[in-house]
Amino acid sequence: MSGRCTMATAARVLRQLRRDRRTVAMLLVIPVALMALMSGVFAGAGGAFQRVGVPLLGVFPMTSMFLVTAVTMQRERSGGTLERLMATPIGKFDLVLGYALAFGVLAIAQAVITSVVSFTLLDLRAGGPTWGIVLLAVLNAVLGTALGLLVSAFARTEFQAVQFMPLFLLPQLFLSGLMAPRERMPAVLRAVANVLPLTYAYDALRALTLDGALTATLVRDVAVLGVATVAALVLGAVTLRRRTG
Repeated sequence: MSGRCTMATAARVLRQLRRDRRTVAMLLVIPVALMALMSGVFAGAGGAFQRVGVPLLGVFPMTSMFLVTAVTMQRERSGGTLERLMATPIGKFDLVLGYALAFGVLAIAQAVITSVVSFTLLDLRAGGPTWGIVLLAVLNAVLGTALGLLVSAFARTEFQAVQFMPLFLLPQLFLSGLMAPRERMPAVLRAVANVLPLTYAYDALRALTLDGALTATLVRDVAVLGVATVAALVLGAVTLRRRTG
C-alpha cells in the first residue's frame, strides 16, 4: 500500500466530483431538505421532532453517501476506469482508500452542513453536546461511504447499485429502533438488529439526544461504528476484481 497512490486516487476522484455539480448538490442539499421536511411533518406532534431529529442526522447522511458512493463506484467499474487503474502497479487498498478519502471529505461537509442547519434554522435541540452529535453524523456518513464501496462490488449496473439501498439499508432502518422500540420486537428480529451497524448509530445518537453522558455503552456504540467502517473498507478492497465486465 502506497500513501502517494492513495492520495493521487483521492485527488482524481475529487476532481471528477467537482465537475459533477449535480452529485455534489445532491450530497449537500438533500439531507438538509429532508431534515426540513421532517421538521414540518412533526411540527404539531408535541416535540416528536426533538426525539427523532438527532437520530435522523445520522440516518440521512449515511443513506445519501451510501447511494452516491455505490453508483459512482459502479460507474467507474462499468466504464473501465478501475480495470485500467488495476493494470498499473497501484494496489487494491490504495484504490479503495483513495475513494474513501475523497468521499469522506464530502461526507464531512455534508454532515457538518446538515447538523448546523438543523441546530440553528430548524431549532433542533439535544441534551448532549452539539459537537458530539456532529462527530457522530460524520462517522455515520463515512460508514455509508464504506458500505457503498463494498456493495458496488456485487452490482453489475448502476441500477443494481441503486437497488441495494432498499435491500441493504431499509431493513437496518426498520430494526434500529427508530420506527419502533427494539424491545417490543420478536427475539429473532432483535438478534438480527444486534449485528447491524445502524442499530449502534441510532443508540449512540439517541444517547446524546437524552443527556450526552459519556457511558460505556456510548463508547461501545462508537467503537462498533468504527470497526464496521474499517471492515467494510477491507472487504471492499478484497472483493475488488481486476476484470469488471
